[in-house]
Amino acid sequence: MLFVSVKSSKLKKYLIIAAVVLVATIGGIISVSKGAAAPAANVGGISMTADSRENRIAFFSQFGYEISDDPVEVKEVIIPTEFDETYEKYNALQKKQGLDLEKYKGRRVKAWSYEIRNYPGYENSDGIIRGNILVYDGKVIGGDICSVESDGFMTTFDGTQTL
Repeated sequence: MLFVSVKSSKLKKYLIIAAVVLVATIGGIISVSKGAAAPAANVGGISMTADSRENRIAFFSQFGYEISDDPVEVKEVIIPTEFDETYEKYNALQKKQGLDLEKYKGRRVKAWSYEIRNYPGYENSDGIIRGNILVYDGKVIGGDICSVESDGFMTTFDGTQTL
């Protein structure tokens, strides 16, 4: 049988170090789990990856859209921490397509806007129909298809639900 003798001051030192490591580890896990939910890789079989030009083009092509090679506009936006009536309505549209911007309140996201060249009924109307996506951490977290006409429309990516 093997016995190890440890002075109580060394034992206390090791226990304190172990306790600090344990608390730090638990604290790190809790802080990571409280962050915004990671965007899903796909929603309903649709790839939500948008971390490159090619992936953004592929995202829109899943719905049958041909988009401009370059975006019409790229900007950073902050999802508000409190939604006003306009954001509530916009988020209702997002929820209809399986997305939810509430998870991203207060987060800085990138907004990409592309010209859609083949929207039904607007095939020869340059620049009138736009595909908009909100991207966080390389994934689409929201967006819409819209007309920039004064009496335009806004719809889900698949065109089945309008705002």
